[in-house]
Amino acid sequence: MCGIVGYIGCKEAVKVLLDGIKRLEYRGYDSSGIAFIEDGALKYEKTVGRIAELEKKLLGNNFHPQVGIIHTRWATHGAPTIENAHPHVDCKSEIAVVHNGIIENYDYVKSKLEQEGHIFKSETDTEVLAHLIEKYFHGNLESAVMEALKEVGGTYGIAVISIQNPQKIVAARKGSPLILGIGNQEYFIASDVSASLEHTRDVIYLDDNEIAILTPDYYETKTMQNIKTRKRIEEVLWNIDMIEKGGYEHFMLKEIHEQPQALRNVMRGRVNDNTGSVRLGGLMNCEKDLRKAKRIIIVACGTSWHAGLVGEYMLEELIRIPVEVEYASEFRYRNPVIEKDTIVIAISQSGETADTLAAMRYAKQKRARTLSICNIVGSTIAREADGGIYLHIGPEVGVASTKAFTAQIAVLYLFTYYMKGLRCTSPSMYSDVVQDIQSIPEKVQAILNKEEHIIELAKVYKDSEHVLYLGRGYNYPVALEGALKLKEISYIHAEGYPAAEMKHGPIALVNKDMPVVFIATRDNVYGKILNNIEEVKSRGGKVIAIVTEGDDQIAEKVAHTFSVPKISPALTPVLSVIPLQLLAYHMAVMRGCDVDKPRNLAKSVTVE
Repeated sequence: MCGIVGYIGCKEAVKVLLDGIKRLEYRGYDSSGIAFIEDGALKYEKTVGRIAELEKKLLGNNFHPQVGIIHTRWATHGAPTIENAHPHVDCKSEIAVVHNGIIENYDYVKSKLEQEGHIFKSETDTEVLAHLIEKYFHGNLESAVMEALKEVGGTYGIAVISIQNPQKIVAARKGSPLILGIGNQEYFIASDVSASLEHTRDVIYLDDNEIAILTPDYYETKTMQNIKTRKRIEEVLWNIDMIEKGGYEHFMLKEIHEQPQALRNVMRGRVNDNTGSVRLGGLMNCEKDLRKAKRIIIVACGTSWHAGLVGEYMLEELIRIPVEVEYASEFRYRNPVIEKDTIVIAISQSGETADTLAAMRYAKQKRARTLSICNIVGSTIAREADGGIYLHIGPEVGVASTKAFTAQIAVLYLFTYYMKGLRCTSPSMYSDVVQDIQSIPEKVQAILNKEEHIIELAKVYKDSEHVLYLGRGYNYPVALEGALKLKEISYIHAEGYPAAEMKHGPIALVNKDMPVVFIATRDNVYGKILNNIEEVKSRGGKVIAIVTEGDDQIAEKVAHTFSVPKISPALTPVLSVIPLQLLAYHMAVMRGCDVDKPRNLAKSVTVE
């Protein structure tokens, strides 16, 4: 989950690299480091903590290199120390490597290299790459990189420089994303398009087992077998303003407030206003398999897994097809049953989540038809799936996902009705979908307009040590998501449960100091939720209820309510989660937490 940027061109590399890596700090902020070549020497600097600390170290130095690499780390092997920070160098300090991923056989490789006389300075798996490249270097950097990578197992996205080939950057990918930015007499390598967006929108997505060679005059790509590849240059549709805060204090708050427009983007051009039928162009080649599908498996992690649970309820209720939602990290390790006519849907905002990608690849090996729901165009999951749906919500920079969650639910709702259209003869039977789906942005905006109410709630509960979130039916996944948001960014212990399961353990935690959040909108289990609220009240718990507008019945029973507009049950999670996002955000800010860079977390989990 580390961030990598490399630059070669006519600009001052240090400034370009620092600007680029700041845009990738959400990928890790345990430590950072830079390496560049100037006056025939390899120079590097490393520091623990945020990139601002590295920038301070470089401030005032008269560096003017035109080639370099930089890295921000999310620690896997070895604690966050200067010794473990990237880049790592060889014994002679002539080769520097930055790496995202995990070298799984590094212990064995390190032992062999130490027997050959190599001296290691860190606890990391990455350092073996620097020494392997040194071992195989005979004048040509890309040849040395290719030979070195033959000896390692695991995943990597790497960028390498050497004073022996001072006008060259070599990059390689297997399992960890890398893009090549094509500028005007300059080239970039990065783990995310946002790093080079200020300079170019033209990018190439490297595939697994592919290598890129960048010089001031040209670039080329090859397979690991040294066979040249021809890659299509693609234009990134984002602009630089989309990855700025735009006047908001944090990216998370900006992205919460972007949800009305994000949801409009999700729906644009996909719903027929007259019939309510849904068109999803990325699935057209899969329609035959979708018509005869007998089972759907959704694989995802974290927030995307919660969205998948909402999708399970939608698909089973509205088209009567069996659906299972699996943690992608467990799916391929338990020998799951994948029968004929099974559809596997991978959900990932980034499209690079390592566990989700691995689960999807496993399903493909078992000959399942695979679909993706992703936000990032050109991402690995989107490219490798048989068909897919893009969110089109723009970049999500905040580590705690917000607009991606509501967009994923909206896409799953569209997919449900798309499936219904494929399997029914009368799409006009569900034309009411138009009214519901088109009303969502305005209803979300109405909730955001009441943010001051949430701020007042946050003041009351910001010092809580524990919070319990409870919901039933479609709102059970919302309870999970609300709890996740709070614990991610405020470090308050929070748990989400189906409300009825409270009696099977969690009720033991309830006391006068325990806030309990009920998602209690009007639906077919409303009466049951009322009973669950009474059970908490009788034990002294402080109840906060998310209710449907006009519901005065619950207000008499609880400490606080927050109302959301009425909408069909399947879309209720899009609305009921908004106040929970805002509550988590404001409680975290009031506690002095850095909500965009929560401790121990990174945005795109590209390692297992």
